[in-house]
Amino acid sequence: MSLLKRFFAVLTASVLMIPLFPAVSAQEQAKTSTPEISAKAAVLIDADSGKVLFAKQESLQLPMASTTKIMTALLALEQAEVKDPVVTVTDEMVRVEGSSMGLMPGNKLRLSDLAVGMMMVSGNDAANTAAIAMAGNVTKFAELMNARAQEIGMKNTHFVTPSGLDSDQHYSTAYDMALLGIEAMNNSRFAGIVSQKQMTVKFINPEQTINYGNHNRLLSLYPDSIGIKTGFTKKAGRCLVSAAQRDGVRLVAVTLNAPNDWDDHIKLYDYGFAKLHSFTPDTASLRYTLPIVGGMTDTVSVIPGSADSISLTDDEIARLVQMVELPHFVYAPIREGEMVGSVSYWLDGKMIIEVPLLAEQAVECPQPEKTRMEKIWDKIKSIFQ
Repeated sequence: MSLLKRFFAVLTASVLMIPLFPAVSAQEQAKTSTPEISAKAAVLIDADSGKVLFAKQESLQLPMASTTKIMTALLALEQAEVKDPVVTVTDEMVRVEGSSMGLMPGNKLRLSDLAVGMMMVSGNDAANTAAIAMAGNVTKFAELMNARAQEIGMKNTHFVTPSGLDSDQHYSTAYDMALLGIEAMNNSRFAGIVSQKQMTVKFINPEQTINYGNHNRLLSLYPDSIGIKTGFTKKAGRCLVSAAQRDGVRLVAVTLNAPNDWDDHIKLYDYGFAKLHSFTPDTASLRYTLPIVGGMTDTVSVIPGSADSISLTDDEIARLVQMVELPHFVYAPIREGEMVGSVSYWLDGKMIIEVPLLAEQAVECPQPEKTRMEKIWDKIKSIFQ
């Protein structure tokens, strides 16, 4: 079919726009009342769309304690994807105060296992060791951390230490830490570590295995929890970056300086999951028949292609508009699976999902009738075969 013919067919397309759902009742909306939380700063974000569902001083710069190790572990695991070297622990690497995975000078283990020590027991020694192993010293490693933060979009963050120990120039915001949490959870190896309640690290020297338990109690307190990292210093208070997933909806919550952080995150997730739902278009009824011009048949069946899912609030689902776009006819030939139209879903004037409409079967053009000379030639060829 020529481009001009196809353009004409699209120009004459039938377009149908209809609202999909009735408005949500006031009673249903009452289930999602805004939670009261203890944190000085907090945010709840839909991990897939980036939509902010709850915010409290989310751009306030604050110390973030050991949630810093999310960045350190992410950089270690990204390096380990290229090469996962054996790290020999030195005196300098373990010369750090605070929580520890028990490293001693002379120990040998993989870089990726240091990430386990950071995420399970918040090992400052593990963070320091990884930083020096990757960059030579803590200062140069902080430069790597800040460069990666800029890539992620953390505009109000500055890293100084790999462990999260307090420094006047070491700070972030609840929103920035949520961006980091989303980025880290998109790394499958990182997500696999932080979702575990305990993990075993195999040391190369001495040859031994040590089991480490996860400090993140939310994994036990909230059934939908899938990670990620706790933090505490006297200056920062209790800090927590966490993630949870339910029915296709993935949320990330951050609280900074939160006396009741576990309760805060449970309240935030209850609020978020009540408010947000995974919407997948119902494509069962999206079957059509199109007239076809110049084909072996008069019509072609049209079926929907695959449909993506998106997280939406009840109010957004109520405002969705469906637009069906199909030409009045198509020209042969048509390939099986060829896109002949679409069904799109619009929210406040913006298309958020498009489902292709595809030809269910191929339709060929009829073969032109042979001339008399072609028929004679076919007869001659058949005699000699």
